[in-house]
Amino acid sequence: MNLDRPPAPNPYDLLPGVPTFTLESPDFADGDTLPAAHTYGGDNASPALRWSGAPEGTKSYAVSCFDPDAPTPSGFWHWFVVGVPADVTELPTGAGLIGGGSLPDGSVQLHNDYGTDDFGGAAPPPGDRAHRYIFAVHALDVADLSIDTQTSPAKASFIMLEHVIGRALLTGTYALS
Repeated sequence: MNLDRPPAPNPYDLLPGVPTFTLESPDFADGDTLPAAHTYGGDNASPALRWSGAPEGTKSYAVSCFDPDAPTPSGFWHWFVVGVPADVTELPTGAGLIGGGSLPDGSVQLHNDYGTDDFGGAAPPPGDRAHRYIFAVHALDVADLSIDTQTSPAKASFIMLEHVIGRALLTGTYALS
């Protein structure tokens, strides 16, 4: 791997600004290393997430995990869920298992870049520097984006862009020795 390449920018810094709110996990703190349970070689389980302080007018949420440091021009989507109801403010560990795990009714899990409909754990190339895994909860001003499971995360991001009224971010890191 080319460890001399500059780190990729945080992609959310490149989007129109929106109010922020709080996102945390009992599994890791912002900037910490992801536990093995949330890696591809571990349990491949999505971390527990809790959020608060979303803007008034939130009608649903989208939840995602993106690795901007993947050695591709487009990063790597590990998870993307739309249709999380506005009254939901947390997801338990493993909510993103194949078949929906314990996602709330109405939620739709999109294909990740592994090609599966679940949370795909952290898996940077061996020897590469630590990658950032940016978990985002996007507060939306619509209850339904009319997105189906065949919609790519990149397309879903584009569709929802005009509906994002707030965003909360939490970043974990991970590297293979």
